[in-house]
Amino acid sequence: MTLGPLRLEIKRWLTARSERVKSVDLHSTEPWMLVSLYNGTVMVWNHDTQLKVKTFEVCDLPVRVAKFVARKHWIIAGADDMFVRVFNYNTLERVNMFEAHSDYIRCILVHPTQPYILSSSDDMLIKLWDWERKWLCSQVFEGHTHYVMQIVINPKDNNQFASASLDRTIKVWQLGSRTPNFTLEGHEKGVNCVDYYSGGDKPYLISGADDHLVKIWDYQNKTCVQTLEGHMQNVTGVSFHPELPIILTGSEDGTVRVWHSNTYRLENSLNYDMNRVWCICGRPGTNYVAVGYDEGSIIIKLGREEPAMSMDSSGKVMWARHSEVEQASLRTLGDTEVKDGERLPLGVKDMGSCEIYPQTLQHSPNGRFVVVSGDGEFIIYTAVAFRSKSFGSAEEFVWAHDSSQYATREGNNVVKIFKNFKPKKTFKPSFGAEEIFGGFLLGMKSNNGLAFYDWENIHLIRRVEIQPKHIFWSESGKLLCIATDESFFLLRFLPEQISAAQESKERMTEDGIEDAFEVVGEVQEVVKTGLWVGDCFIYTSSLNRLQYYVGGEIITIAHLDRIMYLLGYIPKDNRLYLGDKELNIISYSLLLSVLEYQTAVMRKDFCTADKVLPTIPKDQRTRVARFLEKQGYRAQALAVSTDPEHKFELALQLEDLITAHQLALEAESQQKWRQLAELATTKCQLSLAQECLHRAKDYGGLLLLATTSGNVEMVGKLAGGAEKDGRTNVAFLSYFIQGRLEKCLDLLIETNRLPEAAFLARTYIPSQVSRVVKLWKESLSKVNRKAADALADPAEYSNLFPEIQQALLAEQYLKETGVRVRASAEYPLVTPNEDRHVLEECRAFKPEADISKPAELVRVCMCCCIMQNKAILVLLQHFNHLLFYWKSIPRGIVIVIMPHSLQLQNS
Repeated sequence: MTLGPLRLEIKRWLTARSERVKSVDLHSTEPWMLVSLYNGTVMVWNHDTQLKVKTFEVCDLPVRVAKFVARKHWIIAGADDMFVRVFNYNTLERVNMFEAHSDYIRCILVHPTQPYILSSSDDMLIKLWDWERKWLCSQVFEGHTHYVMQIVINPKDNNQFASASLDRTIKVWQLGSRTPNFTLEGHEKGVNCVDYYSGGDKPYLISGADDHLVKIWDYQNKTCVQTLEGHMQNVTGVSFHPELPIILTGSEDGTVRVWHSNTYRLENSLNYDMNRVWCICGRPGTNYVAVGYDEGSIIIKLGREEPAMSMDSSGKVMWARHSEVEQASLRTLGDTEVKDGERLPLGVKDMGSCEIYPQTLQHSPNGRFVVVSGDGEFIIYTAVAFRSKSFGSAEEFVWAHDSSQYATREGNNVVKIFKNFKPKKTFKPSFGAEEIFGGFLLGMKSNNGLAFYDWENIHLIRRVEIQPKHIFWSESGKLLCIATDESFFLLRFLPEQISAAQESKERMTEDGIEDAFEVVGEVQEVVKTGLWVGDCFIYTSSLNRLQYYVGGEIITIAHLDRIMYLLGYIPKDNRLYLGDKELNIISYSLLLSVLEYQTAVMRKDFCTADKVLPTIPKDQRTRVARFLEKQGYRAQALAVSTDPEHKFELALQLEDLITAHQLALEAESQQKWRQLAELATTKCQLSLAQECLHRAKDYGGLLLLATTSGNVEMVGKLAGGAEKDGRTNVAFLSYFIQGRLEKCLDLLIETNRLPEAAFLARTYIPSQVSRVVKLWKESLSKVNRKAADALADPAEYSNLFPEIQQALLAEQYLKETGVRVRASAEYPLVTPNEDRHVLEECRAFKPEADISKPAELVRVCMCCCIMQNKAILVLLQHFNHLLFYWKSIPRGIVIVIMPHSLQLQNS
């Protein structure tokens, strides 16, 4: 068959306006283009962001060449001042600078593996420099009799390189040899540029010269095999594209010409109106090409980035490497341990050469056939023997879901349907067809949107105003994904609605049947490649994430370090397989049982879900439980989850106190006990709340619970526990509420809070004032003797405490009247503290003991504590301020502690 034209999509990716560009280079890993300018500047552009990211002011003369050295983070530039300069492109510092030639430097070549660069010059020399030997010039290559314009290394033999010179020759050299291996002659004028073919099938060189011609050379036979004519001016740049079967040539006539590398037919001529072309550079592994002009530089993107690669349901992967088709079977892995994200060590089988350049390759749904599309043609091969079954002209080819039918598109108006490899119908869709999509329905994209047709009768099923990039059908045909440039839509296909509408002729419009699809959801992510497993849609996103969507939830499987393309899923392996542009295959584990369980849940088929659950490994149960939780099935999630943290969260959400209590016992986490206490309190389970707070040692919460519930026993237990754990504040308040003021006083003394102890004693237990004052004086004397002497003891200065006897009487009165702690039901009968006048109540009281003797003094009971609690709190609040003044009390001043005030008196 005759090869048709090579239909490559050509897109301008970046336009960078500047002074005249003398060289361009593309970084091997970063999205950077390096340009050297006639005005002495070197710049780096980011072709993803379209921004200039770095600038180097090299010299005042033209910089004719600049190259990346990615492994050293360098830029090496050669200029008309005869110097080579080396810059670190991260720090922008100059690493080295040396005079390399005695005339203009035309070209620099970086060796791909060795620490070498080669430079060529108008001095007619080529020099080899070793940067690990302090940039020693280790070899000089002499032989040309005019300027050496360009040098290029042989990708098949890194010790061999070729040079182009204005002496009209191309010479091929060997590292280590001073003389050329051979010379190619044939151009009538000076040769400006040269390049090697990187494919394994042809030992070819290409050259361009001032005779306006491009020549293809067989360097083994040392003959010219083809001459390309068409440029109107000097040819300044030539390149065998590293990935595509094309040759790119640039000229001072302002055009870049694209030639088929097999037929040498001119495929395209590009003119971007930027004046003369000076250089061309491709980047291996990509479809990018950089071109330098008088008025700036551009990057163009040629063809598809997605590799021509496909996998059938049995695990056989087939791909096209240039025009060669190869196959690898996952079965050959056997028991080899496969790790997520690592390249699979597959044995590759050569299937033969394809008669067209494959731009796409895809298996039929049943895996029996594989179709190769490209060059405006398609060829269907048998998948096993790779024998041609059918062929034809087409710009696009798609399979139907049953493999017996397929469709092709010719131009934007003609679509052909084939069945059993025979033409079935040709039609021109009324809405046009810029792109077609296969599957359970035949999809056609136009400017007006997307139209679906049935395969049998080509009846319009539904038209929607959407511009799809991809359409993916589930295996059952009940679900599909429509991916656009901004998001993707999940739809449910309803064939029963179509049948009903076609029979009744109702709900049918010019846009088809309204109820043909039901929208399941929309996700604001860009899908690169995708496939269905059950009701789960698995996809790679524009952010290089491998994810799947099920039931409104997006689950991330892996973050990818590069662009990967989904090939398929093998259920028996529980693995998902992907390929990259370099035709490497990797895989990730994805359990079929998990996907089946999630699919059953989405269908609300819990009988099936319960049958699948035992097959899910325990380490995956929590993942499944979280899915159930997000679907609103918390009780089922609690039963499935194996993560104690997750189970506890679910038990709280379900208010399952028994399960939560058991999980808290197992975890012994104070945080869990606090959470459970809060829930128990809201559910009025006060005994459980008390237990939880005790286990959490949440004494503040216990105090609140005990006081609000009027539980005297709890207050007592709390006081002892708080004191034991050093929670003095809570212990003090608990004792104070109980009226156990002796314990309050002891706590203050034990914690060396002697000023507060004195205030407490003076207010509530006057019989203890002398004891506390003595302790206070002893402690304070170690810090400030004067301040200690200023403290007055009522035993020594009774005249300074005129009301001390009444206070002692009140203390004894409250002791002997024996006011008891009342039950909560009697609270309304108790006189409020603010309404009591203890000093008036005890006027007629005659104590049984002698209150003048300290040994017979008694302490205050709970009612006194309750009556006076406001006063003590106020005093405690102001105590820190009082200490500040005590430090500066003058000699001879005595502090008298009064019941409700602090007074200073002269001694």
